[in-house]
Amino acid sequence: MSDAVLKIGRKTVGGNCPAYIIAEIGINHNGSIDIAKKLIDAAVECGCDAVKFQKRTIEVVYTAEELAKPRENPFGTTNGDLKRGLEFGFEQYADIDRYCKEKGIDWLASCWDEQSVDFIGQFHPPCYKIASASLTDDNLLLYHRKFNRPIILSTGMADLSLIEHAVNILGPENLVILHCTSTYPSTPEELNLKGIKTLQQKFPNIPIGYSGHEVGLATTVAAVVLGACMIERHITLDRAMWGNDQAASVETQGFKRMVRDIRVIETAMGDGVIKIYDSEKPIIKKLRRV
Repeated sequence: MSDAVLKIGRKTVGGNCPAYIIAEIGINHNGSIDIAKKLIDAAVECGCDAVKFQKRTIEVVYTAEELAKPRENPFGTTNGDLKRGLEFGFEQYADIDRYCKEKGIDWLASCWDEQSVDFIGQFHPPCYKIASASLTDDNLLLYHRKFNRPIILSTGMADLSLIEHAVNILGPENLVILHCTSTYPSTPEELNLKGIKTLQQKFPNIPIGYSGHEVGLATTVAAVVLGACMIERHITLDRAMWGNDQAASVETQGFKRMVRDIRVIETAMGDGVIKIYDSEKPIIKKLRRV
């Protein structure tokens, strides 16, 4: 485990600090501010440190041809109808900002283009998140750095050379790297949790975390055992809800168990010093003859 630390909001991330846990709402709100608030409530109930959204400028991120493609969805008949229907504007994000402050939880967003970085910057987020899809966008990476905020970098769809290039562009300061596999949902065979150790060895001065898209909770808890200082999982009200990411998400009760188990594991890890506990001394008297 790296000794590298940084501050995100009021929390210290890295070193021997408790894992910073992000509940990714993403687009699981299905375009509804009411669902978004219910997901924020769920994240607070689960003991998460932050919730995360996604922000895109639709006409910048997608081509006109892509937006015009036929696609039946709750908002219309084209892919553009879907993408626009899932996108929150200023009023909704101002409402989210107020609500998160009221609930005492941080919020942040993955920004997929420079206009979105500016847009989210209006709300003074504690950090920015760079999605795996944007890892190779050098200009976007550099643009994030103009805001002088901590950056979380997901590394799905990348090998070590691509990750190293992104880190060289961003610089190692005020950076967290998340090991990630960008399949929704990911199979255990492709999680490669030992990659957390590989990243720790490659970037000893950068805190390393884990962003998971698998079904189940055990592998995410195992990531903490391997030294992940930050955990990100998608949260949903119901995995059967309409939406691309719902099936690879965790429902409230499961998320609560996951956070509980992570905190138990962190306590159980101890300091590595082998010693006799006071609670064992009466047992010594009872069971040892010499």
